[in-house]
Amino acid sequence: MVKHLNPPPKHAKLVAWVEEWAALCKPEGIYWCNGTQSEYYRLAEKLVDSGIAKWLNPEKRPDCLWFCSDPSDVARVEARTYIASKTKEEAGPTNNWIDPVELKKTMREFYSGCMAGRILYVIPFSMGPVGSHIAKIGIEITDSEYVVINMHIMTRVGTRVLEILGKDGEFVPCVHSVGKPLAPGEKDEKWPCAPLEKKYIAHFPETREIWSFGSGYGGNALLGKKCLALRIASVQARDEGWMAEHMLILKLTSPEGVVKYIAAAFPSACGKTNLAMLIPTIPGWRVETVGDDIAWMRFGKDGRLYAINPEAGFFGVAPGTSMKSNPNAMLSCAKETIFTNVGFTEDGDIWWEGIGYDAPGTLTDWKGNPWNAATATDKAAHPNARFTARAANCPCIAPEWQDPAGVPIDAFLFGGRRPSVLPLVYESKNWEHGVFIGSTVGSEVTAAALDVKAGVRRDPFAMLPFCGYNMGDYFQHWLDIGAHAGARLPKIFCVNWFRKTADGRWLWPGFGDNSRVLKWICERCEGKGKAVETPIGFMPTLDAIDCRGLENEVSEADMKELLAYDAEGWKSELEMIKEHYKKFDRLPGKLAEQLDALEARINQ
Repeated sequence: MVKHLNPPPKHAKLVAWVEEWAALCKPEGIYWCNGTQSEYYRLAEKLVDSGIAKWLNPEKRPDCLWFCSDPSDVARVEARTYIASKTKEEAGPTNNWIDPVELKKTMREFYSGCMAGRILYVIPFSMGPVGSHIAKIGIEITDSEYVVINMHIMTRVGTRVLEILGKDGEFVPCVHSVGKPLAPGEKDEKWPCAPLEKKYIAHFPETREIWSFGSGYGGNALLGKKCLALRIASVQARDEGWMAEHMLILKLTSPEGVVKYIAAAFPSACGKTNLAMLIPTIPGWRVETVGDDIAWMRFGKDGRLYAINPEAGFFGVAPGTSMKSNPNAMLSCAKETIFTNVGFTEDGDIWWEGIGYDAPGTLTDWKGNPWNAATATDKAAHPNARFTARAANCPCIAPEWQDPAGVPIDAFLFGGRRPSVLPLVYESKNWEHGVFIGSTVGSEVTAAALDVKAGVRRDPFAMLPFCGYNMGDYFQHWLDIGAHAGARLPKIFCVNWFRKTADGRWLWPGFGDNSRVLKWICERCEGKGKAVETPIGFMPTLDAIDCRGLENEVSEADMKELLAYDAEGWKSELEMIKEHYKKFDRLPGKLAEQLDALEARINQ
């Protein structure tokens, strides 16, 4: 039997599960993570000593690490991500499906001996404040120190989680290996991972299991993130009557002290973190961050949806993040941060495209090679380069972000990168119409996925890569939430910060000025805010958005274009939605009715 390097807990089922995997993977030993600071630094030093990590200059970025990954391991690999439900129909048309028995057989062969020469780390983690009735506990086993230290930041790791679990508590079992065993005396000299064809990120919804093999990067390996928090949690939410959504959560306070909580869903790299941390340009308004990526919501006794951020950190996209675009994100990663696939400067700092200043001399790029702006033909940072930063270090983190009861949601926002047709903002006519809007969201493709073609793709509720079951049934779950007895539902809006003119000029300045749109949304939640009804929903009147101070940036003609109902454009959009809906074998009848109603309004 593989030796435990420190005492295991008294949870017999958990210990037996770990020992079963250890017998298959054959590590040198089993280590139970305690989540302490000393554990973090010991493992960080191990990674630095191996040569695959570097400490940044402590005078510039204290307690920060830099990694560059393998070129095959830089983002989600959607083509290698599977929902292995018992039937293909349960996985639905938007997920990759393999029979779970067949997939487990294939993966067990890969796992056999895969941890030779490595330590099997057991990570007990809580998604959400420890002990919250909305939180869930996961246990990840991994052979990657990089995963352990990232999980330290992204989740609540430690003995307190095991105490909550007790002797027989339920947990989501998560198995991970980089898929690169070490021969006797061998050490990692570069980022360990398996070839692309051996990478698997597998989810087993019925048994609530996650198996990941071959990738050490991001959500492929930090199994609390997309795998548990969305793919498995979405199934749990459906079965238990709550919501697990790819949404930021922000707190907005007016000059009068009126507080609204907004949850917003955008595809990855479309501005969630920027919105969650924005600094308002309207005097007297304040934005605070509850979460930047994921929201779990349950109904409270008052019929409102209460949300927690299940994560404890930010896994943010670095390129394009600057003191202009998102100063709070930059300040969040000023210390105690892990940087992956950004440039490394000669004086031990980081750099990426869009950071707001020129590259200082010769860098080491994300592939580990010398890089100079004057001669480079490629970018210093990968477009999906990331920073892993503690939420507690965010200057605008809301006091309520750790509240186990959650915060009451007043409005849902959907949106994406759309250069035309979609106006700056509009409000749904009712809940069912709002679900229709969420189900038809489209966006330009970003760099967050490795194997997705360029162009515009529909990303319903920003959950296309993350829904753990048939998306038609997921649409129905949203409709069912709306029919909850005694529900006091959030209002639903669609926003589009990315409108352009025909010659490619941005129509809206975005960033902090998005607070002007949020102000109108808050007013609508209060039963105020000027609006006009159009075939697509309620749109602001031309004077409804507070544009004081924007006269030199947004002309009256720009506002007319931003807030115009594009009749011809929506006829084309309607046809694209029809094609989009054809993909769903279980499309709810209510949404088909919404489509027919929209067509009738557009053509009247």
